[in-house]
Amino acid sequence: MSLPDTLKSRMRLPLIVAPMFLVSGPALVKAACRAGVIGSFPTANCRSVEELDGWLADMSDDLERAAQETGRALPPLCPNLIVHRSNPRVRDDLAAVLRHKAEIVITSVGSPEPVLKPLKDAGCQVLADVASVRHAEKAVAAGVDGLVLLTAGAGGQTGWVNPFAFVRAVRKFWDGIVVMAGGMADGHAVAAAQALGCDLAYMGTKFIATRESLAKDGYKQMLVKSRLDDVLLTRAFTGLETNMLRPSIAAAGLDPDDLPARGAIDIAKDINAAERERPDAKRWKDIWSAGHSVSGVSDVPSVADLVERTAAEYDVARRSMQGV
Repeated sequence: MSLPDTLKSRMRLPLIVAPMFLVSGPALVKAACRAGVIGSFPTANCRSVEELDGWLADMSDDLERAAQETGRALPPLCPNLIVHRSNPRVRDDLAAVLRHKAEIVITSVGSPEPVLKPLKDAGCQVLADVASVRHAEKAVAAGVDGLVLLTAGAGGQTGWVNPFAFVRAVRKFWDGIVVMAGGMADGHAVAAAQALGCDLAYMGTKFIATRESLAKDGYKQMLVKSRLDDVLLTRAFTGLETNMLRPSIAAAGLDPDDLPARGAIDIAKDINAAERERPDAKRWKDIWSAGHSVSGVSDVPSVADLVERTAAEYDVARRSMQGV
């Protein structure tokens, strides 16, 4: 496997808490890193570059204090840059990430090439979201350190490929870091992803339903009550294939089975703070995303408790694989 030993030694579990739009904030990221997994967040969750600077400073200071208190190095926090050409903040967000010396960055919704050189020059590892083998090949050619494979089960922006086929196809030409995104319902799934050839797993949906997430209480409770059949794949809200919760669509007064396609991707509109606060902006406030792992959400624990629970499941699965 290709994950650096220096990073492995800092982690309780080979896991990244996925960057989730309007859900991942400083409390969630800090709690994840303190618990021994990588905490990530979309820089677009900040309303401005100034707020992003504040978030990065706060999180970095907190994790440095935690490392001093515990006497051990913690996993790094991980900003997520949305690199689509319609995002007007890419350059400014990149500058903020560089100012705060991020160790690892995830790029999504486009080619990582425009941000790759400055990040690599600064010693930052770059992981790129990819949803097809062709996208993976392009990201590798651009020079990324790792690939996040968006499989059919991922919440939010998702892929269409079966994870078993996707990982093995990518491993035919790539020996760098591979992260599986989609369907990570528990520690057994994390262990299975490793057995398949992944270095890390991406878990998002279960962390929406934690005390530290920015999600509304109604969102968290809907996740607890929902099951796999409640997840709907649609382009209606983002212009991308996205897994959403049917009950939230119906509660917003829409018919889940009769949704118009949104059309072109427009990140500028998506991240505009004023747009989010419009009274009719239901897709920001009341229509919620979830991945196939929603079936594994049974309560609303703290991040620390969820990581510990997942790590215990992972340890059991690993022992079982080794015949112990």
